[in-house]
Amino acid sequence: MEKKSKNPLKSILTIVISLAFAGFFLWFALKGLDFKVIQKSLAKANYWWVLFAACFGIAAYWFRAIRWNLMLEPMGHHISNSNSLWSISFGYLMNLTIPRSGEVARATALYGVERIPVDQSFGTIILERVVDLVCMLCFLGLTLIFKGDVVSSVYESSGADFNPNKIFFIIGILLLGAVLFFMFKKRLANVPVLDKIIKFIDGILDGLTSVFKLKQKGKFILYTLGIWVSYYFAAYLVCFALPETSDFTFDDGFLILVVGTFGMIIPASGGIGAFNLAMKYGFMALFISMGKSGELGAEVGLTYSFISLPLQICIMLVMGLISIPMLAKARNNIVAEKEFTE
Repeated sequence: MEKKSKNPLKSILTIVISLAFAGFFLWFALKGLDFKVIQKSLAKANYWWVLFAACFGIAAYWFRAIRWNLMLEPMGHHISNSNSLWSISFGYLMNLTIPRSGEVARATALYGVERIPVDQSFGTIILERVVDLVCMLCFLGLTLIFKGDVVSSVYESSGADFNPNKIFFIIGILLLGAVLFFMFKKRLANVPVLDKIIKFIDGILDGLTSVFKLKQKGKFILYTLGIWVSYYFAAYLVCFALPETSDFTFDDGFLILVVGTFGMIIPASGGIGAFNLAMKYGFMALFISMGKSGELGAEVGLTYSFISLPLQICIMLVMGLISIPMLAKARNNIVAEKEFTE
């Protein structure tokens, strides 16, 4: 008889903590603002742009599904793009209940329809996260290049002395630290506490370099670009739904994507509260850099978040709920084929 690996109490506690995070961040985001102003802005929004943005949000799912297939090929696995898509969708659905549980759920769902060992598929999911981190850092770099004035405005408004040389000094220190780390890595590995950190860093590096073992590197890069371009337009096009942000430039979209991604990283249920708070301060910084009211920027940021976040959650729910019968159908087909061959 198999032992139950899941602890119901632990799952319930995780959900409660996640909801508590969401509630706290949402309260903090709305604190001191007139919600009636936000309601009026939501009422006059052009939701055709939101529907257009949703198309890119769904496209990101498809690109990710095809890319996952490419990542499994070097291990001798050839899966259908549809099974890949619905496994990913099911994983995102699980993330709405218990944050970060979607990765395991996704690998388990794929095993049910393709019989690929969970540890192998889970390894590719970790690699995905590393690649996504690199893409995220690229967009962060673009934000610093094109929207450096936003960072400057935030410093000036806070009364701090903004000096770009400080950033270059910090980057230099980090690079020097990285060089010293690789020079003395073997010696540091002898220290028990540092050994775990070194192994973790090595694991990330191994995951990153394993990309070069792919058979179709060009397609992998192309689909990765497709994912993040889709993310960008899914975030940027929502701006055109609001009169206050309809004149936002292409590079403003870089900052919105980065700030929104940081908001979604926080383990709050569905990004609720954390995403809203991130958008509030992100738009506040944008408006200050434009010479506009920071308070107005906060209200517009929250309005944007109350359109963009429900859109993301709606896509997760729709795609996730569709995935349940689709995965069940695929599993039944496998069982039927197995019985027929026997």
